[in-house]
Amino acid sequence: MTEEIKSKQEELSGYITGQFLLAMPHMQDPRFEKAVIYICGHDLNGAMGLVINKHLGDLTLKGLLDYLNLPQESIRRDLPIYFGGPIDTGRGFVLHSDDFSHPGTVPIDNHISLTATVDVLQAIAEGSGPIYCLLAMGYVGWGPGQLDSELHSNKWLQIEADSDILFKTPIEKKWEMAIAKLGVSPEALSEEFGQA
Repeated sequence: MTEEIKSKQEELSGYITGQFLLAMPHMQDPRFEKAVIYICGHDLNGAMGLVINKHLGDLTLKGLLDYLNLPQESIRRDLPIYFGGPIDTGRGFVLHSDDFSHPGTVPIDNHISLTATVDVLQAIAEGSGPIYCLLAMGYVGWGPGQLDSELHSNKWLQIEADSDILFKTPIEKKWEMAIAKLGVSPEALSEEFGQA
């Protein structure tokens, strides 16, 4: 194996695309208190993720379609809209099972994909979209090296993503269920504890 390839593999080993980030109990930013974030992309240029356990008020798919002046007559499925993060809050994202694909769909990991087009919203509303999905407005972003630094500072815990937590667990239980996968109680976590 050449040194260049070996070096590149070592660089990539720290990337956590397709994993969960869990806010540590001492998180100071109220936007991320007990947040569970699904990391949609992480590389040399930074990282992008979606908060998966905070609703965006009472907004639902029906209300969003109405706001976008899109047809709703055939709506068969209404879903809550999540607060995906504080960046670009006017932009929508759909995390979903890989049983739906569109030219704008990006496969992420473990049968999870991301689509950010209006077509997926209409397909979901009509009942022809993905079986499992989560609709979010806005996202969380980190610049080059920023997430790595925050992980080393024990602001976040990273764990393997779990599609049951992502799509099936009630919103108010997602953080506790994800922490439980670590085998520790939230009370046992401190600023010194981490996985960096």
